[in-house]
Amino acid sequence: MVLKIFFPQCCNRADSGLLVGRWISSQDSAVVLAVIHYPFIPGHVKQYIQQVSMQAKSGVELSVLGSWSLPKDGQEGMESFLRDLSTIFPQERWLQINREVGKMGFTCQVLQRDQSKTLILDIHWLYTVALELSDGLPPQNYKSSLTCPSSPLIQMFQTVANSQPLFFLDRYDDGPLKSTHWQTEGREASIIVELLKQACIPLCMLIGWLLSIWTWICNIRIFSLYPLRFLSSKLSTCVQLSYRTEYMRLLSSPKPAAGHTQFMRKANIVVSFLVDVALGMLLIWWLYRDNHITMLANTLVPAADHVAKELDELLQWLMGAPAGLKMNRALDQVLGRFFLYHIHLWISYIHLMSPFIEGILWYGGLSACLGLTFALSLLSDMVALLTFHIYCFYVYGARLYCLKIYGLSSLWRLFRGKKWNVLRQRVDSCSYDMDQLFIGTLLFTVLLFLLPTTALYYLVFTLLRLLVVLFQGVLHLSVDFINSFPLFAMSLRITRPYRLAEGVKFRVLCEEPGTALHLLMEINPLKCSAVVQTYRTPTYSCYPKDSWAALVKKLFVGELIYPWRHKTTKTD
Repeated sequence: MVLKIFFPQCCNRADSGLLVGRWISSQDSAVVLAVIHYPFIPGHVKQYIQQVSMQAKSGVELSVLGSWSLPKDGQEGMESFLRDLSTIFPQERWLQINREVGKMGFTCQVLQRDQSKTLILDIHWLYTVALELSDGLPPQNYKSSLTCPSSPLIQMFQTVANSQPLFFLDRYDDGPLKSTHWQTEGREASIIVELLKQACIPLCMLIGWLLSIWTWICNIRIFSLYPLRFLSSKLSTCVQLSYRTEYMRLLSSPKPAAGHTQFMRKANIVVSFLVDVALGMLLIWWLYRDNHITMLANTLVPAADHVAKELDELLQWLMGAPAGLKMNRALDQVLGRFFLYHIHLWISYIHLMSPFIEGILWYGGLSACLGLTFALSLLSDMVALLTFHIYCFYVYGARLYCLKIYGLSSLWRLFRGKKWNVLRQRVDSCSYDMDQLFIGTLLFTVLLFLLPTTALYYLVFTLLRLLVVLFQGVLHLSVDFINSFPLFAMSLRITRPYRLAEGVKFRVLCEEPGTALHLLMEINPLKCSAVVQTYRTPTYSCYPKDSWAALVKKLFVGELIYPWRHKTTKTD
């Protein structure tokens, strides 16, 4: 008969005493959870185990499994003394695990109630991480070796997870009994964590009160009007504010985390928020040091003038013979003067706002105290406002180009005796008379010869628009990265990889003659890519997820490409 004993590594140097744990009869195995050190009073031990069993979850019955002996000077009779305690703690089996100083192997025996039989056991020597793994079992979407619910490993993990009161009774002081388990060394950290929990209660109440006021303000009827609602859904700062409000409401909730996934989600949000605010304060320190805001304000207007000058030269080049191309003179002059007029309007707008630019930058920089993401979102909105004339050029060119493309395609179907059936959304046959074909031929010829001029203006302003969208895309990707990247999970993966486990593996640790076989269980941590995929915080993306083929098709037919997506669409 072979028994399996799960023994934590943190106890292999513990002082002699009693083994506390649970027998798993169906698997012929035992899970050692702690070692109660000598000296002790057996009555106190029974009371201690009874108290733990009452607080533990159902299905877990803890008991004294046997004795642990690590002889030291002056404790020659300790082994026999601990063996005699089997009469005080009656069990069907009484484990005796002995270790000599300087040796790797254990001497393991089990005594039946009548002490008539001694068995050599097959010992699985486990790291402390095997116990800590109960807090972070592999995610359900990852396969591991722990798939059978009746396997000894699953039984061991469930025993540890359901025996948390055993580890928490002495987290602040030793009490009447001194024990060793996998959380013994974290007593100072437990005290700090408990103090932080108590300090977070009034903080969460304050955040909840502020959120209620903010929600009341947002629900005012004037903010639900269509223009304001439309602008708030398109401005990056408003989207980021709604995102931050949602997750502050989640953090300030009095309900504890329902499970490991929700706990990791809250922890990632807290760490991301702290990092975001720290980066924002660093940005504020740089902006308001050495008068950098005034320098930026003094640079902005000359930069706008330079951009306007370059656009003016570009339009003058397009109004001539760009790259030697022969354009339609009349249409070329009309489009060029139309866009030049918009450039002059934009320059007048910039010079009208120039006295207020420094104040706008000064007060806008204060938004970084809410986090770097707010500063980046505000920068994206400012770029959108400063390049509004480029957006107008793009819209005018795209609409005119799209009108001609769809006109040419419709007239091409007319030549082939076809037409587009709007009701059935398909192309049907149709007969046309001579007048319709004549007018269609004239219109097709006019649109075809005007298309190169329109396409050239559309191509130039589309490239300028794509440059602006690319810059805004970098800003939004930075904001989404700070909001969604699981910093806490990734730092936990680097510092304590056993807390995010994908599976386990065994290797032979010691195989000495006359001793039990010792196997060392090691944790297979999740890969970094799996950590990011599993614990990434869902965010509101502001950019469409069109494929490259769909993007090229939109550009070819002249459909508008908007740098936003409705806030109701949530991406993971």
